[in-house]
Amino acid sequence: FGSSSWLIDRRGGPRRGPQILVNAAMGLLRSEQMKYGLLVLPVNEAHRIVSRLGKDATLQFEDDNARDMKRPYRKHIQRIDEMERILRFLVAEISAIEGCEIVKNKVDEFLRFEDAYTLEGVESELQSLYKTFMKFKENNMNLTNERNQAVEEAEVVAVAKGMLGSGGTPDFMVDDESFEASAKKPLVESEGGAGTGRLGYLAGVVPKVDEARFARALWRAARGNTFAQFTPISQTVKDPKTGVEVQKSVFVVYFQGAGGPMQQKVMKVCQAFGVNMYNWPVSADQAGVKLVQLQKVVVEKDAALKGFSDFMRSEAQDLLTPPSHNPQGNSKMEEWRLFCIKEKAIYNILNLCSGEIALRVNVWYPASEESKIIALLQKLNEGSQQGAFLTNEKQVKSLAPTYIRVNDFTEGWQEVIDTYGIPKYQEANPALLSVVTFPFIFGMMYGDVGHGTLLFLAGLWLCKNAESLRFTQPTLFMVRYMVVGLGFFAIYAGFMYNDFFSVGLQLFDSRWKEVGGGNYEPDYDVKNSGGRGPYPFGLDWAWHGSNNELLYVNSLKMKLSVLFGVLQMTVGVFLRWGNAFYEKNMTDFFCECVPMMIFMLCFFGWMDVMILYKWVHPIDNPPSIINSLICMAMGQKDLFPLWDGSVELAQTLMMYTVCAVPIMLLPKPLILLYQHNQSKKAGEGAFVAIEEHASNNHGHGEEFEFGEVFIHQVIETIEFVLGTVSHTASYLRIWALSLAHQQLSLVFFQKTITMGLEMSFPLNGIVIYLMFGAWFGITLAVLLGMDVLECFLHTLRLHWVEFQSKFYKAEGLKFAPFSVKKLLTPQDE
Repeated sequence: FGSSSWLIDRRGGPRRGPQILVNAAMGLLRSEQMKYGLLVLPVNEAHRIVSRLGKDATLQFEDDNARDMKRPYRKHIQRIDEMERILRFLVAEISAIEGCEIVKNKVDEFLRFEDAYTLEGVESELQSLYKTFMKFKENNMNLTNERNQAVEEAEVVAVAKGMLGSGGTPDFMVDDESFEASAKKPLVESEGGAGTGRLGYLAGVVPKVDEARFARALWRAARGNTFAQFTPISQTVKDPKTGVEVQKSVFVVYFQGAGGPMQQKVMKVCQAFGVNMYNWPVSADQAGVKLVQLQKVVVEKDAALKGFSDFMRSEAQDLLTPPSHNPQGNSKMEEWRLFCIKEKAIYNILNLCSGEIALRVNVWYPASEESKIIALLQKLNEGSQQGAFLTNEKQVKSLAPTYIRVNDFTEGWQEVIDTYGIPKYQEANPALLSVVTFPFIFGMMYGDVGHGTLLFLAGLWLCKNAESLRFTQPTLFMVRYMVVGLGFFAIYAGFMYNDFFSVGLQLFDSRWKEVGGGNYEPDYDVKNSGGRGPYPFGLDWAWHGSNNELLYVNSLKMKLSVLFGVLQMTVGVFLRWGNAFYEKNMTDFFCECVPMMIFMLCFFGWMDVMILYKWVHPIDNPPSIINSLICMAMGQKDLFPLWDGSVELAQTLMMYTVCAVPIMLLPKPLILLYQHNQSKKAGEGAFVAIEEHASNNHGHGEEFEFGEVFIHQVIETIEFVLGTVSHTASYLRIWALSLAHQQLSLVFFQKTITMGLEMSFPLNGIVIYLMFGAWFGITLAVLLGMDVLECFLHTLRLHWVEFQSKFYKAEGLKFAPFSVKKLLTPQDE
């Protein structure tokens, strides 16, 4: 596990001989070896060089201005912020135009012609477009507002015409002595005898959502001395500011005393609600003439708005088409947006640099790419008087970041590990093994040939349509190979369990024969004496539907879960060995790694040996493994040994198990105390670089406290001893999830398709047709939706807690190189 470390010169970079071997080992199990350097840039060429480094090099820039917070290029960033604001405005305006679509996600084409743009040129064009579009927007608002007013007034006039009637006189002016007519007469007649001088009315338009509140406000303000009538407008009007269609109603408010204080109260309520007021026609004839005029105005405004919309669409097409120098690229507006992102990132990097005549900045970079970076800088220096250069920095000011190279296949699994925590610099990376162990354990939980095939096909579909998902659904693009792996191992475990949608597959001849009465006897050599062997692979299909199926299958799956659980935890302890070897930390190796492995193998490894021995060796009176383990732990005599001498071997192993605990607990704190005292005698002071600073949280320069170290070691020992027991039991969740999946699949099949199969013809055909739809829908929703998520989460728990706790500290800092392409590529938020 640590063999690759011996191929590295600890004082410098990798040796020339085994360079390829080092890179391969680092990329698989451990992160890349990193170097810390000083990058010097000439001021007049800094922008060009940083831009090129962001495309062709792998460099992480450190902030050299963090202490004094100097940001010499902040004005450039403020200009770009304003440009991005204008772009957001333009995108919002153009997106509101029907039929306009922005071409995006062509990052490679943009990078190929990125030099065609300059900050001043793009800024000038955007400011000019902003002024033009602001005028367009203002004109559109004015036209829309005028059109809305014409529509609203026409609706008011239409309502007035209907109320006033065709005779030109209001209903309450008719000389009719009927009660209805007399009740409509004014309470106080005017001098001319017209009867309308004292009755006031106001008309206008109010949003329909405010209709009830407006009526209540009028009632309260006038104390019930007004009457409001509302008539919904048949057509919607657009808000000139937001462009959202709004439903409105025409209102007419009648009150006593025209021009009096009551009218003032009504006016105040109307002003408070911001309603639009319009004149009420005197007669129906006047209303008819006014209505015709307003309808002409509406037609004219609609034509003007349509012409304006066509003009805007033609203007927007210039921004939506690719630029002339890059006809296969993005829309011109999208090109400008990508340019702003790139420029802003470059100036953010320049803000990290210190110096005036020459910019200086500390960088981290992979040691394997040092020659490539130096060659790139030399190429960029051609033709310039002052050149950029990179030198190794001896005084490291920050922790080395963790850089793990990934490809399309490993990226998803590495993201799963990084979600828990970033590996420490050159710590063993769990993702190397999780690429296989994660889908395998998932398959043990989800094992079913049918369901696994559907999941596998879903993964293949994601792979086939990967390019269309790269920018639109980046997460699905990243996990496509993960889904394929989960489906593949689910199919494998399904063959192992012999489950196909809960139905057994008769792939081979059964090794059981019926002897009558529903009883079966083995048709193979159970004594392993050279006769016919058992079922070739997986579970014999004869077990499906038997009365003792659950009893047998549960026992099988429980033992499989424990076997693979102990195996995975043992591999985790071996990775801890690898970390100790790689760091040359012999204290950790002899005081933690060795006793941990003894504890793991002598008790839980012995349990696995007993399981496998019972499977492959026929025993007349096979012992109970649980009872044997109890006798082993309690020091009692086991009356049913596996073989002669197995009890004595078990007692010896238990003695080793018990002795491993104090070895884990006591020697390490005492050794660290001795090292500390020796360093004090040597004159190194009270501060010491403890050998295992990462595992104990005592790093370089921290004051040594023996009590704290000892308590920490006690906690580590208790956590491992008790955790190993609980973690072994935790792996039984593999059996539990597999049982739940198999039983759910069986119930769904029996309650749907089986019911149709049991019916007589022709009803069975109809029922099977209907029940298949129900069964398939439930399968998709529950077993391919919820159960996949459930099995994935439990597998994630087994890796994060049970496996990684044996060796993984996750205290690293992720390497974040400046990459222009990564910045421009859409990411899921």
